Amino acid sequence: MTLIADQIIQHLRSAGVQRLFGMPGGGGPADLIEAAARAGLPFTLAHTETAAAFMASAQAEITGKPGACLATLGPGATALMNGVANAYLDRIPLIAITDRHSAAVERVMQHQTLPQAELLAPITKWNGRLTVGDAEHTLRCAMQAATGLPPAPVHIDISADVTDAPAPAPRPPRTGVQLNPPRTGVQLNAPTPALEATLRGARRPLLLIGLGARTGPIALAIRALCERHGLPALVTYKAKGVLPDEHPWFGGVLTNGALERPLMAQADVLIAVGLDPVELLPRPWTFPQPVVSVSAWQLQQQQVPFAADLVGDVVGWLEVIANLLPAQCDWGAAAVAQATRTQRDAMRPPTEADRLAPHRVVEIAAQAWPGMRATVDAGAHMFPVMSLWPAREPNGILISNGLATMGFALPAAIGAALLDPTQPVAAFTGDGGLLMCLGELRTAARENVPLRVLVFDDGDLSLIKIKQVQRGYHTDGVSLGAVDWVALGEGLGLVAFRARDESQLAHCLSEAATIPGPALIAAEIDPQTYGPTMKALRG
Repeated sequence: MTLIADQIIQHLRSAGVQRLFGMPGGGGPADLIEAAARAGLPFTLAHTETAAAFMASAQAEITGKPGACLATLGPGATALMNGVANAYLDRIPLIAITDRHSAAVERVMQHQTLPQAELLAPITKWNGRLTVGDAEHTLRCAMQAATGLPPAPVHIDISADVTDAPAPAPRPPRTGVQLNPPRTGVQLNAPTPALEATLRGARRPLLLIGLGARTGPIALAIRALCERHGLPALVTYKAKGVLPDEHPWFGGVLTNGALERPLMAQADVLIAVGLDPVELLPRPWTFPQPVVSVSAWQLQQQQVPFAADLVGDVVGWLEVIANLLPAQCDWGAAAVAQATRTQRDAMRPPTEADRLAPHRVVEIAAQAWPGMRATVDAGAHMFPVMSLWPAREPNGILISNGLATMGFALPAAIGAALLDPTQPVAAFTGDGGLLMCLGELRTAARENVPLRVLVFDDGDLSLIKIKQVQRGYHTDGVSLGAVDWVALGEGLGLVAFRARDESQLAHCLSEAATIPGPALIAAEIDPQTYGPTMKALRG
C-alpha cells in the first residue's frame, strides 16, 4: 500500500532531491524517513535544524536542484528559520518540511502549537499545508515552486495523520490553475536603441558577476565574452569561480566596498550578469556609469539603478551584448592583473614574524589542498579567504552572503561532501562560528566524510571587536576564552591538530590530507591584521 509519505518522497526525488537532512520528531518526519528508506533516498541526522537546512542548501547550490530538510513541530520549526532565511536571501531552492499537530488536536490543544505557516511565509515563496484530500495537488504546487525561477525556499506543513494515510488514487492535474506565473520583464528580442548606443560606444565595459550566473552554460558564455573582447570581470562572493581566480581577465571580488573601486572607476559601462544586490554591502551605490543588468529572473531591488534590465535567456543576451561591443576593448590584461594583485596584497598586511597571520593560513592551505571545494563562515577570517582562496568553477566556494550568518561553513561542507565522498571539502570557520554548530563535528564523524575543518582560533568574536574599537567602545562581550580544540575534536570522533606557526600549519595540513575521514585543524592566529584587512576591503 502506498502511503502519502511515499507520495511525498516520490515528488522530492522527481524534483531532484538527493538526500534528506533533519532533526526528526516522532510524527510526520518519522514517517517520511521510513518512506525515504523504502525508496532508497538517504537521510542524514543533523544536530540542529538550522544545520540541516544549511546541508540541504549546499547540495542545492552545487547541483542546481532543490535540497530538502525536515523538522519537528514547535521548537523544530522555529529553529529551522535561520536556515530557511539563508536560502531565501541567497536564492536557494530549498524544500523545508515541518511536522504539526493534526487539525483535530490543534482545535483544542496549545502544547507546541505555533502558527508555523505564518512564521515561515515571509521567507518562502510558497507555503502550504498537506491534507489527505488535496495531497497530490499541494505537492505539485510545492515542487513547481521549488524548481521554478527565481530560486527560493518553499515550506510544506504536514501532520502524522496525513503522512501515514493511504495515498488516494491519482487524479488528473487540475486545469485552469496556474502554479507558476510567467516571468515578467524584457524578454529576448531586439535591444532598445538607447541600449545599443550605450554598448556600441563602450570602450571599457566591466562585467559584474553575481549569484545568478552560477551555471555551466552562463559561466562558459562569460569566459568567452571576456576572452573575445578583452574585458575584465569582478565577481561577488557567491559568484567566485564563474570566472576562475587564475583567469587573465579576473578582476577581483565585488562587495560594494573600497577594494574594487579603482578598477570600477575606470569603466564606462557596467554589465551586471546575474548580479543580485542582496549580495552587496548595505550602502548607497555611488557609481555614475550606466548599469546593464542581465538576469534569468526579474529582480526586486532599488539599490542599483539599472539603465537596462534584460530578463530571460542569459546566454542569449550575452551573445547579443557581445555583438554590440567593440571587437577589442581598451583594457589591457597586464593592467587588470596588476589591479588584482593590488587587491590581494591589501589582504596581506604585515605581521610579526613569529605569529600566524590569517592570510598566511589561507595561502598555505591553498598550496596544501589545491582545487578543493571550500565553505566559508561569516567573520573576520572570511576577508582573506574570499580574496585569496582560488576558485576554479561555479560554487567552488560556498558562503552565506545575503544573510551572512555564522555557523554555516561546517554543515554546508558536510552537505557538499555527501554529494561526492571521494572529493574532500575544506571548511574555513572562526572559533565563534564553529562553537555555534559544534554538534555537526559529530555528524561529520558519523558520516565519515572527507572534511578538513580549519578553525581560525583567536579566542574572540574578532569582527565585532574591530567594530567596537572603531567606535571607541570597550571590548566587552566578545571574548570566547580558550578552547582545547584538539581534545574537543578527538572527543567527537575527528582527527585533530593544532598549529601555532607556519611550519606547524603546513605539516598539519599535509597530515590532514592523508586522512580518509574528517579532520580538525586549529590555527592559532594573530588577529591584529584583521583591522587593516577590513579597512582595506570596506573603507
